[in-house]
Amino acid sequence: MEAILIPITFFIALFGMVYLYLSTRNKERLALIEKGADATIFMRGKGHTAPIWKVLILNLALLLMGIGLGIIIGGVLSANLNVDSEIAMPGSIFLCAGLGLFLGFNMTKNLDKE
Repeated sequence: MEAILIPITFFIALFGMVYLYLSTRNKERLALIEKGADATIFMRGKGHTAPIWKVLILNLALLLMGIGLGIIIGGVLSANLNVDSEIAMPGSIFLCAGLGLFLGFNMTKNLDKE
């Protein structure tokens, strides 16, 4: 019984956050339209972004390279420095994958500027 409560709670929380975001955005836009604001303010910044396929390929490539680098570093840590492999492997994989995603985020910002 308790095992089913976790996914149900997760989906209820996710639905609540999405609903709150969308309803608040709708109310803000209606208030601006009632005050006579121009509708183009909702479209500002939408036309100069990089294509989504470039962003996905860049981030996926850097994530996979980070995971590969993390496996290599974890192997070196466990073999040469006698670090327990149960600690070295996941730690280095997550660290390098996170660094890869952070690098991808920064490179995506540079793509948007071009």
